[in-house]
Amino acid sequence: MSTTDDAPRSSAASGDDDMPDIVDVVMEMDDVDYGSPPPLPAIANPSLPAHLEALAGRARDYIEAASSANTRRAYAADWKHFSSWCRRQGIEMFPPDPQVVGLYIAACASGTATGDKKPNTVSTIERRLSSLSWNFAQRGQPLDRKDRHIATVMAGVRNTHAFPPRQKEAILPEDLIAMLETLDRGTLRGLRDRAMLLLGFAGGLRRSEIVGLDVGRDQTEDGRGWVEIFADKGLLVTLRGKTGWREVEIGRGSSDATCPVVALQTWLRLARIAHGPLFRRVAGQGRAVGVDRLNDQEVARLVKRAALAAGVRGDLSEGERAKKFAGHSLRAGLASSAEVDERYVQKQLGHASAEMTRRYQRRRDRFRVNLTKASGL
Repeated sequence: MSTTDDAPRSSAASGDDDMPDIVDVVMEMDDVDYGSPPPLPAIANPSLPAHLEALAGRARDYIEAASSANTRRAYAADWKHFSSWCRRQGIEMFPPDPQVVGLYIAACASGTATGDKKPNTVSTIERRLSSLSWNFAQRGQPLDRKDRHIATVMAGVRNTHAFPPRQKEAILPEDLIAMLETLDRGTLRGLRDRAMLLLGFAGGLRRSEIVGLDVGRDQTEDGRGWVEIFADKGLLVTLRGKTGWREVEIGRGSSDATCPVVALQTWLRLARIAHGPLFRRVAGQGRAVGVDRLNDQEVARLVKRAALAAGVRGDLSEGERAKKFAGHSLRAGLASSAEVDERYVQKQLGHASAEMTRRYQRRRDRFRVNLTKASGL
């Protein structure tokens, strides 16, 4: 494994690495509005009394907390994409015109929205439409997505271009063990990466959930949860998500070498971390721990890098293998390999429905229930 310093990278440079959590956002959105946050109150009022300015600032903080950083980043990028297209076409963005949005959708689907001639996938177009609805609503000018210029075009796009979702390869237990062997246990970076992989797999955590953890409760402003380690049983992860708080129990493993609790305790002890972000940048050839929280894209890069180094899916070319793995591979791995009642897997992954959990299961017996025979045929 490379011993270069962890370095922040922009979203634009990360390519597919930035997609898994966005896919999670889109897939778990409601069928109608795809989870767009409700219109926010207009708080930028020039006539607002001076004594309410501080309260307005607090309201802005709550507004920002209403959606995840990944969702906000996606909505901002989509709004920029739409505004750039309008500018090139010489079209006004306001007031929102369903016919203009319908033309934009058609441009995205046909690959003419930008100069690269690359069509957007249906899921990307649906996310862009959600982004436009949300952004227009924030400006007090709601977009009617049921208008025929939008709804009919979108239905045609789905019928023409929709295909089964491309799923990331699941990291199975044997794959994970091989990946762990590629990490240098003699460096803090190697110990940190072991803890992240094991915690992410055993907890079925999203990459943003992994790096958002603190050592304890209410220790940082940007923390999204914390851990509690119990001497004999395991550890409890408390997470703050878009639907509220949830708890994830992670039991101890059958061996110290593959136990997520032992890996986390080792990292915390040797990195001398007792407060604040759980997973941080490591510099100095893997021996110096910083104070800054890791970017969630580092989880995707770690999974990809370790999977390639371990030779996972060695039957494929390196280029094909590089596209197969990302942060979601850990969640899919747990869902695919945990031989327990499905409802427990659903709870661990924080899914609202069993159907969503089944999308993560790569090797379940799809024909366990045979309705043909059950019906008497």
